[in-house]
Amino acid sequence: MNLLVIAPHYKYFIKNQVEALAQYFSEIHIAIRYNPLTELSPFIQFWSKSEHFKKYSKKNLVDNTNLPENVKIHLIPIYYFIPDGSNKSIGNKIFNKMGKWIDKGKINFDLIHAHFTWPFGYIGVRLKQKYGKPVIITIHENSEWFNHEVNKNQPFITMTWSNADALIRVNRKDVPILKRYNKMVYAIPNGFSPSFQQIDKTIARKNLTLPLDVKIIFSLGNLIKRKGFNYLIDAIKQVCKYQDNFICFIGGAGPEQRSLQKQIDRLNIRDKVKLLGFVSNESLLLWMNATDLFVLPSLNEGNPTVMFEALGYGLPFVGTRVGGMPEIITSEDYGLLVEPGNADDLAEKILIALEKEWDREKIKKYAEQFTWERIAKEIIKVYENVIE
Repeated sequence: MNLLVIAPHYKYFIKNQVEALAQYFSEIHIAIRYNPLTELSPFIQFWSKSEHFKKYSKKNLVDNTNLPENVKIHLIPIYYFIPDGSNKSIGNKIFNKMGKWIDKGKINFDLIHAHFTWPFGYIGVRLKQKYGKPVIITIHENSEWFNHEVNKNQPFITMTWSNADALIRVNRKDVPILKRYNKMVYAIPNGFSPSFQQIDKTIARKNLTLPLDVKIIFSLGNLIKRKGFNYLIDAIKQVCKYQDNFICFIGGAGPEQRSLQKQIDRLNIRDKVKLLGFVSNESLLLWMNATDLFVLPSLNEGNPTVMFEALGYGLPFVGTRVGGMPEIITSEDYGLLVEPGNADDLAEKILIALEKEWDREKIKKYAEQFTWERIAKEIIKVYENVIE
């Protein structure tokens, strides 16, 4: 059988999922809408949204590393100015272009898997109606955006969820809500690829020029308000009153970087919190092996891949009670949960985590159920149910 995947990019969790699914299909076609106007991003640096625009340029949409031979990536050019979230016409525009691309290229597929509701899930449903092929939609949206989709009660969202052959949500708590629209709803979390290398902590720290005699706290994500790094910085200021033998490193780039650095400077904790900027995959390998505690202070999430990666390295995890995180951190053997946007609670849990003796092998063992290979088997079961 052949699978058609409709997605905003071929990177991160979509790339990892497809690679795990590739063994089950003759061919997988990845259809990605591409806006050629994004190539202008180097020339519009003065625009406040130029960095966001740049993220969707051709070179940033696809990661061809270790691409399976049976996976074919198709960038479909479509010109538009208004971003997806506020562009009500973009769904039909992309659908029409993808239909022409399918017909012209004689793309053969037996099943459609679309990622995110709008516009890709909508496009998947329209393609189902045109070609008579079943469609599955994975709803990756973070908790805030998912609630927005539910509460807005927009006809195109209702049509999308109701007409899919199956919906996959990355957490369990939203399944009852989605069952109002569709009886075939499955909760399947994101996963991680256990292809990383375990490196001795001392070696990893020497490679990163980190001190060997302190606890290392590590956090990673786009530096945007939703990730809540300002609360982590406030929490670290409080932790300093009781604990001195640690350093917190925050990896990632984004529009909040300057504001976060000013906050660190204002609180006079430059020696305790350091912003790393963009962290490459090679560097991330070292950071995960050098770290004692992983913290994710997000204000809302779907089910963050980085959580599974941290657990896969055996790292205790301190995160917020948002999205699917409470469904994964089900025991204090694996980590601790805090209220989102509460620096006091976060500081208290970080202090507890720094003092606690963690069984890292137990954490690694627990994480094995979330490898992409195992997650792919759950997705295949959904495909089989739909096809039957």
